[in-house]
Amino acid sequence: MPKVATGLDVLLKDVDLQKRFKGNIALLCHNASIAYDYSHAALRFKELFGSRFIKIFGPQHGFATDVQDNMIESNHFIHPHFNIPVYSLYSETRTPTDEMLENIDHFFIDLQDVGCRMYTYIYTLTLLLEKCAGKDIDIIVLDRPNPINGIDLEGNILEHEFKSFIGFHPLPVRHGLTLGEVALLHQKMWTRSKANLQVIPMKNWQREMYFEDTKLPWVLPSPNLSRPESTLTFPGAVLFEGTMLSEGRGTTQPLEIVGHPKIEPFGLFADYLEETIKNSGLNGLALRPITFLPTFQKHSDKVCGGFQIHITDKKIFKPWRTGQFLLRELYKHLGSEFEWKAPPYEYNYDHKPIDIINGSDKLRHWVEQNESLEMLDSFEALHEFEKIAKEIRLY
Repeated sequence: MPKVATGLDVLLKDVDLQKRFKGNIALLCHNASIAYDYSHAALRFKELFGSRFIKIFGPQHGFATDVQDNMIESNHFIHPHFNIPVYSLYSETRTPTDEMLENIDHFFIDLQDVGCRMYTYIYTLTLLLEKCAGKDIDIIVLDRPNPINGIDLEGNILEHEFKSFIGFHPLPVRHGLTLGEVALLHQKMWTRSKANLQVIPMKNWQREMYFEDTKLPWVLPSPNLSRPESTLTFPGAVLFEGTMLSEGRGTTQPLEIVGHPKIEPFGLFADYLEETIKNSGLNGLALRPITFLPTFQKHSDKVCGGFQIHITDKKIFKPWRTGQFLLRELYKHLGSEFEWKAPPYEYNYDHKPIDIINGSDKLRHWVEQNESLEMLDSFEALHEFEKIAKEIRLY
């Protein structure tokens, strides 16, 4: 199977395509915006466009992808090497201002998404599209792989009441789209005024691919997704951000491990969880009891007991369903020691973080009422979403 060429790679190798962009250039990018030769997109843009490359923009976690958590903003600055402004779209604003957009003719987006609704880069993109509707600015998405494949859908559809910057559109948790396809779906379904949008597709990417299949190098797109394996556990492990259990931030394997200071890991497994998960119908995973010490965030410098989620068969592993199951079981196991995290979360001060994360309060009620796994499946809604998504698929 040939190596995938990202949208950036396609642009870099197509001189005729490069010649179409004759005006001033801006680039929204981050740490993972690299070419086939590991060079950063900003360096290559400087080579291609010279003095016409006038502005850089960064999403959540910053242009350098060095900012850890939600509600920690990045500053604007003048880049010391490129000597051009770097604007943060996770700052006092999530939407570029008119001043930021001045003198831009072509605005490129090169971001590595992770295929999950609770990941903010797709909303940075769609807010940019909204802002540029009616403006004489070309928006060009340099497409990249969905690392957890472009076929499988999972989870509930976002309910409008729980809309936030980690859930802005009626998407399922695992949406099966690339960044470029999200942009196309936005223009088709979620906006009244369209932008001048172009997507530069990848070459050789197939929908059934996981990131490892692309033969591309993995560079972390946010500080806590250092391995491509983490993107597949993320849609389930991210639920624990809505609780006072640690999801492994402050360790070397965040969003693959879960724990709490009151859990004795071997007792949890031997007495309870091992048999329960065997009877759950969940497949494609193994849970391994561990002890870990977060160095920051929840339970910093406190020994936690818990487990690591190992994926044994990614084709049948259901991350969101696994996450909801584990959340329910740990709610029962910890009893009075279990706590839902309190607001605010992602600038929402009204709803519990778990409800914002899941885009619904149904999961929280389901956990508290100890209902069966089947209660949260929404196959009909996923089927309807799939029909819409097929109309804009590029691959």
